[in-house]
Amino acid sequence: MNILSFLVPTINLLFVGLVKNNMKFKQNLYLFTPNLLKIKILSFFFILFFSSTHAQQANFFSRSEFGVSIGQMYYIGDLNKFKPFYKSNWAGGLMFRYNVHSRLSLRFNYLQGKVEAYDSDAKNPVTINRNLSFQSPIKEVAGGVEFHYFPFQFGQKKNSGTAYLLAQLGVFYMSPSVVINGETIDLQVLGTEAQGTSINSSRKYSKFQLCVPLGLGVKASLGKNVTFNFDLAIRKTFTDYIDDVKAFSYADPAIIASEYGSLAADLSNQSIVDNRYAVRGNPTTKDWYVYCGGMVTIRLGSGNKCPVLR
Repeated sequence: MNILSFLVPTINLLFVGLVKNNMKFKQNLYLFTPNLLKIKILSFFFILFFSSTHAQQANFFSRSEFGVSIGQMYYIGDLNKFKPFYKSNWAGGLMFRYNVHSRLSLRFNYLQGKVEAYDSDAKNPVTINRNLSFQSPIKEVAGGVEFHYFPFQFGQKKNSGTAYLLAQLGVFYMSPSVVINGETIDLQVLGTEAQGTSINSSRKYSKFQLCVPLGLGVKASLGKNVTFNFDLAIRKTFTDYIDDVKAFSYADPAIIASEYGSLAADLSNQSIVDNRYAVRGNPTTKDWYVYCGGMVTIRLGSGNKCPVLR
């Protein structure tokens, strides 16, 4: 709302009302006209000063940023226990950030990518013989905080860059699948570990899971309205089924075949040299995925800088 257009008519009405109630307006108009002019002038400068001060103060939009991110995503789990950036894929997303003050920001982001792994790439002959593989999309929505190591402000040479810690809580979607003879087959619906059968009362796992992104990053101000970020964050999850592998041993293929079909039984144990009692997975650990990338953000409004905390 235009503050000036609202307050000046209001002040005029109040003054005219006072004049009418206390004296005859027509007889004393000459005496009070200079005073009325003074009030108008003072009101004009007061409102102009107030509006200018208010515009310069930090507001929601001047503290808010919107950004685009691009980077690499990979997975750690039963099919890739240690190797960073193994079979990493391009990923990207959108981000909204609200700067509470110079050392703390609220951050919300959407991230989309893909993870995959193959036993055929392993060096251990036992793992190669297991012959499992998977690929899965990852779609994540998360929100949390950035803690700045140094005070950070837009367009300020003294506070134009900082390292930060990232801590969030999110939800992600996964859908592990395998490609057989050029055909992509959804593994979750098959119940390859006999979930939901007469020998395993556990339900089939959900494709929606919780995650806790934790990471480190650096960012720098590129002028008064643009920042560049680079961070790496590992996602702690609470599922061991990003790769569709959890159980220590293989389920009885005859039962899987009788209750879920021969395809489920075949994909449950894909060993090159069949061994019904070989090790399938490690149920004592959970799966992780990692995103590493750069991001450019633009401030949504103008205004004074955020409060500085030293």
